[in-house]
Amino acid sequence: MTADALHSQIAYYRARAGEYDEWFYRRGRYDRGPDDNAAWFAEAAEVMQALHNIGPVGSALELACGTGIWTRELVQIATSVTALDAAPEMLALNAQNVPDPRVTRAQADLFTWEPDAQFDLVFFSFWLSHVPRERCGEFLSRAVRAARPGGRIFIVDSLADAASSAANHATHDPAGTFHERKLNDGRAFTIVKVFYDPAEIASSLAALGFAAEGHRTARFFWWATGIKAVA
Repeated sequence: MTADALHSQIAYYRARAGEYDEWFYRRGRYDRGPDDNAAWFAEAAEVMQALHNIGPVGSALELACGTGIWTRELVQIATSVTALDAAPEMLALNAQNVPDPRVTRAQADLFTWEPDAQFDLVFFSFWLSHVPRERCGEFLSRAVRAARPGGRIFIVDSLADAASSAANHATHDPAGTFHERKLNDGRAFTIVKVFYDPAEIASSLAALGFAAEGHRTARFFWWATGIKAVA
């Protein structure tokens, strides 16, 4: 089932590229009313501020860069950004939305990707929850190898709040692994969605040589950040 879901997941995000931003910007099926929307945007701003608070960095690696929502933030603090995604449709929108010459983009399946360089910052948003638990440790070990000694990692992802998803999606099972997702045209896909605990991820990062901390917003997001030890 996991292998099938991973293939379905890539197909889903390729097909969803053109409507992905509706989720983050609370439009259409994701508009949950003024109160929930206001909470969402306030908490998103909290996480973005935490990212900016790490200060200027040199090179940044963004895994699962998507349409550029967070690439736009990274170019404000990094001198260069390498942005990877499995979906060429996402990469095309990323280039359109963040037309900055300091961003280099490449297609990569993050389940088989191996780092071939080290960066001052490794960043990924709303990706780790799509990594099955049995593959989380292995993925994190590859991601942290892409951080130079003394470099940073910053991870953003979702808490299990029903208002985070589309109004016509099934209620989240926080303990589950597989979830059905629909597109605006009604097509349905099965994806992996794991609601990791930020303290758990911070502990995993610590075991991989980072001084790390996990944080939560009130309802919607968590983030974990850390600095890699210098040998």
